[in-house]
Amino acid sequence: MYNNYLIDKDFNVGIYIRLSQEDKDKKYESDSESVINQKELLRSYVKNNNYNLCGEYVDDGYSGTNFDRPGFQKMLEDIKEKNINCVVVKDLSRFGRDHVMTGYYIETFFPENNIRFISILESYDSFKNQASNDSSTFIIACNDYYSKQNSIKIRNVLNDKRKKGKFIGSNPSFGYMRDPLDKGHLIPNPETAPIVKKIFKWRSEGIGPTEIATRLNNKNIKTPAGYKKTNYSSRLIDRDKWNITTVKKILSNRIYTGDMVQHTQTKVNYKSKKKITLDESLWVIVENTHEALVDRETFNYVNNLRKRNSRNYNLKTERPKRLFEGKIYCKECGNRLSVYYRKKLHYWSINCNRYSRDPKRGRCSSHFYPYDYLEEQLLEKFNNSVSVFINKLDLEELNREVAININKQTEDIDKKINHLTREKEQIMNKLSTLYNDKFNGIISNELYKELSLESEIKLKKINNIIDDEKIKKQNIKNKLIILPDYTKKIKKLLDLNKPKKELINTLIDKIVIDENRNINIKFKYDVIAEISFMYENRKNVRNPYGKRAK
Repeated sequence: MYNNYLIDKDFNVGIYIRLSQEDKDKKYESDSESVINQKELLRSYVKNNNYNLCGEYVDDGYSGTNFDRPGFQKMLEDIKEKNINCVVVKDLSRFGRDHVMTGYYIETFFPENNIRFISILESYDSFKNQASNDSSTFIIACNDYYSKQNSIKIRNVLNDKRKKGKFIGSNPSFGYMRDPLDKGHLIPNPETAPIVKKIFKWRSEGIGPTEIATRLNNKNIKTPAGYKKTNYSSRLIDRDKWNITTVKKILSNRIYTGDMVQHTQTKVNYKSKKKITLDESLWVIVENTHEALVDRETFNYVNNLRKRNSRNYNLKTERPKRLFEGKIYCKECGNRLSVYYRKKLHYWSINCNRYSRDPKRGRCSSHFYPYDYLEEQLLEKFNNSVSVFINKLDLEELNREVAININKQTEDIDKKINHLTREKEQIMNKLSTLYNDKFNGIISNELYKELSLESEIKLKKINNIIDDEKIKKQNIKNKLIILPDYTKKIKKLLDLNKPKKELINTLIDKIVIDENRNINIKFKYDVIAEISFMYENRKNVRNPYGKRAK
């Protein structure tokens, strides 16, 4: 029996092929899992059914637990552009192994976009109301279960290799390379090992990390990132320049003593690429697994130097923040301009923190100002512009808008609770189906426990979210009770004779200052125009307080 809304449609088909990294390492007699054979199978199916082949989407070497794949994303774009209205895959595991997201696309996304979905091996066809379609939920869950078990097996194998001192990382530390005869064994890299030895020698002679970085740059020696050809990123601005951080990282790396240090980070779970840093007590360290580039005595001496030279800064974390602190940015590098308190001089100043951390590298330029003089000028410009806006402000109308916004927030929470309630019902139905399968002997008790555990955890999480949303809704409703007091609070907040930090944070997006002392105040709302002016040297006294100045 066919779904009526799809009768007499011309099907423009997109075939989807996925081959995971683990599949690429397998040796198949028929090579049935290869990209080529998947294509041949899918093309034949489309041709035999007289469909129009309009797109081929391939993800070669991608995990099925993650849907952030280039081929898959291109297919979604073509679906949204109405280029295809039917998706055909070899089997459900090729489509995906995450049962939540796979179920979402098959049961929600495709139907909402009028997309026919066909999986050949399982005889699944969303166009037809047939018994074989009903088994898809169970198959999808089993595919997810397989990925989880496979991940556990792989982790166990890797852990065994770590404990034996075998290197399992993607790239060895700077100075080493894989042994061609044993991929798990490291040997000194003839190109980079001498550089590491030189760094330790210089440091043991009393030369600091800043001077070491300067010497390496002067000699045009490749950095670790430059040698590995690491992609540029926001965190790696100067890939080809040595800096203090890179030098210190090498000096503190125990692997150069001949010890294998691994498992310092781990993934959150088998579906996520996100990594977390582990406590040092969980690291796997095996001594004397490879040739050392530095003897232990020198390594310990160098690292004791680092500890001895590190200053014990007594940070005043409880000091009140200055009025514009956290809002001022450097135009040249985009970093915040930090506000410093010079205790001995009883004096506040600002500077670019990227420049002040490593001035010798020239990563930015000095943006030094006496803070109080800057705040004085910023307040003058701020008050002049904002006073015009405040005089036109209708507080009663503002209160009415607040009330409307509160009602909208409660409506949004109700929608979220309703959505979660429907999701909760689906999970309950799924658990009921799993129980019936166990009762009828379709699945074992062990598999039932494994599949139901994740649903039960998700159900508990949903119940907690619903409870939190109900509390949030009640707290928002309580605001309506105290709304009459808002007018008094707003008037107090808008007192420009004593401007509050809350007002600054509410109105100002950021304050950008360049190295020539041009200042630009950007507001969050278009009702107040940007302010541009140049910093004015009004006094020659460096210490604006005039106290304890040297």
